[in-house]
Amino acid sequence: MSVEAALAHLLGAVAPVEGIETLDTLCALHRVLAQDQVSQINVPPADNTQMDGYAVQAADCVSGAARLPVAQRIAAGHVGAPLLEGSAARIFTGGLIPLGADAVVMQEQTLSEETPEGPVVTIRHRPQPGEWIRRTGEDIRAGATILAAGARLRSQELGLLASVGIARLPVRRRVRVAIFFTGDELAMPGEPLRPGAIYNSSRFTLNGLLASLGCETTDLGIVPDTLAATRETLRKAALGHDCIITSGGVSVGEEDHVKPAVEAEGKLELWQIAIKPGKPLAFGRVGGAVFLGLPGNPVSSFVAFLLFVRPVLLRLQGASQAGPRRYAMRADFDWPRPDKRQEYLRVRVNEAGGLELFPNQGSAVLTSTVWGDGLVENPPGQSIARGDMVRFISFAELDA
Repeated sequence: MSVEAALAHLLGAVAPVEGIETLDTLCALHRVLAQDQVSQINVPPADNTQMDGYAVQAADCVSGAARLPVAQRIAAGHVGAPLLEGSAARIFTGGLIPLGADAVVMQEQTLSEETPEGPVVTIRHRPQPGEWIRRTGEDIRAGATILAAGARLRSQELGLLASVGIARLPVRRRVRVAIFFTGDELAMPGEPLRPGAIYNSSRFTLNGLLASLGCETTDLGIVPDTLAATRETLRKAALGHDCIITSGGVSVGEEDHVKPAVEAEGKLELWQIAIKPGKPLAFGRVGGAVFLGLPGNPVSSFVAFLLFVRPVLLRLQGASQAGPRRYAMRADFDWPRPDKRQEYLRVRVNEAGGLELFPNQGSAVLTSTVWGDGLVENPPGQSIARGDMVRFISFAELDA
């Protein structure tokens, strides 16, 4: 199955979880809005200045050298008196424009002095009406929907919500994920590495990725390479979880027990995808939980998570944007021997704004994911020549 068809199948097979929580806006980072959010106020709430300077009537300054008495001083958060004709008001960024003023002249275009009669400013500029004034509701109008349900809340969205005074938010509850790892060869960091064993790097990578998505994760650890143990763990994982994720054991070897275990305990809907790295990817259901089985190779599981698991989890969270975005960028490398499958090449952005290729594209070379900034998505059978435009997926998508 192609990558596009597989992702469409996965996203069409899952729906957002039930359950809404109300959180303080300050605590809602990376959660997904459950309802549209509407502003009750204008932003800005009143005309104010973008600059430190002087509020004036533009008609008083047509000479380009108008000399005006400074009648008042207006700081941010304070309301000034109406501005009399032929006078100026000293005003600071964010200060409310006094009634009667129609322009602000920034202080760099003025010359101030003290006289026996009081402060005077010379306006060395011919301002236009509206100059350096932020108008009421220029950014947001009262009654406008500022964020729609399904928005995933980054720091920018939290700031926007706070700017209109929204203190608490309805969000989808966290997605509950159970994860376990298969393979008698797996050891944990801190343990002695026996002959034939490898450290379970995917446990750390995948738990970190789940944490960045705000999931409520139950890590069931390393499961012995037997069908009975795999089936028992699947049954346990299905209880109280929305999604089950496994790493390893999804191929067709005699010691790969995940596929038959899922078929025995639930239903397997999808198995192999035309992708490199990461061809074996299992999708199905066990009990009421969505099942996603990732390859055991660490780069394969990392790439499959970015392309398939993350979109499924975002859909379960109710997010309106699920799949990673692609950007057109220039390849500063040659790739003359493409694969018949769709490839995902580890690359990084160089100082010239192009993409450099990591020299070893093996599926177990985890250093490439640290060295790189993202992936080039290369269609089946397509070679790449230096200077070609390619599709780039940023690793920053994982934390966006």
